Amino acid sequence: MSPQSKAARRRYHAHVGSRAELLDGILLATFWQRLLGYCVDLLVAVIIWFPLELSWRYFFLHETNIHIVWDFHEAGNIVVMVLYWGLANYFGNGRTPGKVVARTQVLSLTSERMGLWQSVERGLGYGAAVLELGLGFLQFFWDRNRMCAQDRLAETIVIDVRKQ
Repeated sequence: MSPQSKAARRRYHAHVGSRAELLDGILLATFWQRLLGYCVDLLVAVIIWFPLELSWRYFFLHETNIHIVWDFHEAGNIVVMVLYWGLANYFGNGRTPGKVVARTQVLSLTSERMGLWQSVERGLGYGAAVLELGLGFLQFFWDRNRMCAQDRLAETIVIDVRKQ
C-alpha cells in the first residue's frame, strides 16, 4: 500500500451537509491516540467517582461496611461517567483531559461547537460501545471515517490536533 493511500485512509471523508463538507480532508486521530485519551479520561472519572461514592455511602446511606466496586451495573458509576464525559466535552469543546493528553479533539458534524446534549450522547455512546463487548470501539478499524459507536451516536469525529 502506498504512503499516499495510507494517508488518505486517515482523513475524514464528508457525507452530506455544509458542516461535514467544511471538515472534508481533516486528519483523523489514530487508534492509539484515541485509546490513550479514553484511558486517561477513565482514570480521571474514577478519581472523581471514588470520593463521591464513598461519601454517598457513608454520609447518606449510613453504611459502615463499605464495599466499593467500579463496574457498569452501579447507577452511581454510570451517572458519574456520563456526566464526566458530557460536561468535559461540552466545556472543553471536545477536549477532555484525556484528549488534551492524547492531542485529539472531538468535532461535531452538525455544528461548530459541541452542544450539551451532543456531549451527553457521546458519553452514553461509550456505554453502548462497552455493552457491545468492545465491538463499538473496534468499529474504528472498518469505518471509512474511523467512527466508533460513540461517534455515530453523537455525530462526531475525533481529529489529530498535533499536525493541524
